Amino acid sequence: MNRKNLKIGLFGFGCVGYGLHEVLLKTPGLKANIKLICVKDPEKKRQISEEHFTFDKNEILEDEDINTVVELIDDADAAFEIVKTALMKGKSVVTANKKMIAEHFSELLQLQKQYNVPLLYEAACCASIPIIRNLEEYYDNDLLESVEGIVNGSTNYILTQTADEGKSYEEALKDAQNKGFAESNPILDTGGFDAKYKLLLLVAHAFGVIVKPNDIYNIGINKLGILELNYAKEKGLKIKLVAFAEKNQEGQITSFVLPKFVDKHDKLFAVDDVFNGVKTKSFFSDIQFFVGKGAGAYPTASAVLSDISALSYDYRYEYKKLNTNDKLASDEDIYLKVMLRHDLEHAPCFKKYFDEIHESYLSNENGYIIGIISLKHIKEISNKKNAEWSLVLFEVVKRN
Repeated sequence: MNRKNLKIGLFGFGCVGYGLHEVLLKTPGLKANIKLICVKDPEKKRQISEEHFTFDKNEILEDEDINTVVELIDDADAAFEIVKTALMKGKSVVTANKKMIAEHFSELLQLQKQYNVPLLYEAACCASIPIIRNLEEYYDNDLLESVEGIVNGSTNYILTQTADEGKSYEEALKDAQNKGFAESNPILDTGGFDAKYKLLLLVAHAFGVIVKPNDIYNIGINKLGILELNYAKEKGLKIKLVAFAEKNQEGQITSFVLPKFVDKHDKLFAVDDVFNGVKTKSFFSDIQFFVGKGAGAYPTASAVLSDISALSYDYRYEYKKLNTNDKLASDEDIYLKVMLRHDLEHAPCFKKYFDEIHESYLSNENGYIIGIISLKHIKEISNKKNAEWSLVLFEVVKRN
């Protein structure tokens, strides 16, 4: 099969955009070149000469010679307008913006179909790990049972620092910010929202179920305290922020993002620093494991490059699983074994939410409950104002 010659209009020239520019220069076998780069700030100094840049998005979107748009900007709303316009003009698109895709998934599907152009977004999920392509091409929906993984490099770096260096959450977060792994306002990562957007994409390609961001419950690591961190250390466990999706025999999907205790027998135990790791479980092949760098200019640029290369062979996602009748399970049917840390005032109230209590503890400052609770009741706890609490998952509990 002959490769198409791709003429690229690039939006954004931050660390990933620059990384892509460098990677393309070192990949001469790929028939793709960046014709023009659109950026926002005309005063900012950049690593390459100014004739490569424009400040008007229409110079790319209206250029009929440009057949591929690569979108690498931070603003999800602006990114959607760029991607939407590009697709409507018949241009292939590669994007790394998981928030934008998650918020507009159904509309983006329709645009691809209506204008017969591909939209690829491997870099939006786990950077260097080709998980979307594998879920799309390798696994049959009826045989795939679950997808679980660490999909956010920033939070994994923070949690590695708490486990290996004995730092508090606040100290580890500051270190991550100083090294550029976390933003000055890190809530998108530390609140579990970034992982939720990525999980939405995994659910669509793993099980063919389209959900909205609000359909997936997320708790981040920003509530973690010394009590949970010490508990993990004493028990030889690590805490990881885990994105989880599982299909039961009735075709119902359990899906959430939560901090989780993992032991040394779990493949995610050794996934540290800014690395991501994803486990898939299917009927015949059992557990398979993908691991790779989940953050940084070159790992993300490598995923973008992979999509560009795929476009040169006219590759597109076929979304073969979207005809399924599967749907999300009801919150009252999802039971989890968790540790719930709480303030003293709410201890009696929180105990009433548990179906089973295996262990409880109180000190002069706070306490915890270990037991089985439904996702419905966890959400009710989340809605309590002025309550100090955090939650770490042990496991999903099967109930008849």
